[in-house]
Amino acid sequence: MKSSKTVANEFVRLARDAGESLTPMQVLKLVYIAHGWMLALYNRPLIRDEVQAWQYGPVIPILYNQVRNFRSGPVTGISPAHGEALDSNEADLVRQVYDQYGHLSGPALSRMTHAKDTPWELTYEPNSFGLTIPNDLIEDHYSRLAG
Repeated sequence: MKSSKTVANEFVRLARDAGESLTPMQVLKLVYIAHGWMLALYNRPLIRDEVQAWQYGPVIPILYNQVRNFRSGPVTGISPAHGEALDSNEADLVRQVYDQYGHLSGPALSRMTHAKDTPWELTYEPNSFGLTIPNDLIEDHYSRLAG
């Protein structure tokens, strides 16, 4: 398992290499989606950080605190988790997630991650804060998507 910051920096690098940029919302949602696909395809978590059900979808609080100051502007980089690198499976999965979802706007990614029957929708309770979305719910959801 890696820090969500390590995964986020890889998404930022992929976007920069493609001559593009990502907003904080895109970074947050892409890391969450990559985590879901890692759970579904490799039966192991990609990130060690907690995912919570917030009002507007799943959020990784530790990563949110790193990207929120960019507001709606491009994320240029995140304080790295020192000494961490993605293994080849993780790096390949992150690249595939970027290729598949990286062109979507933050609001489009947000709609995807908190639609009906998603882990967020099954966990979120109005007027509650800090509810953890269990990895087994995330894994089940992405396993169904993998079909």
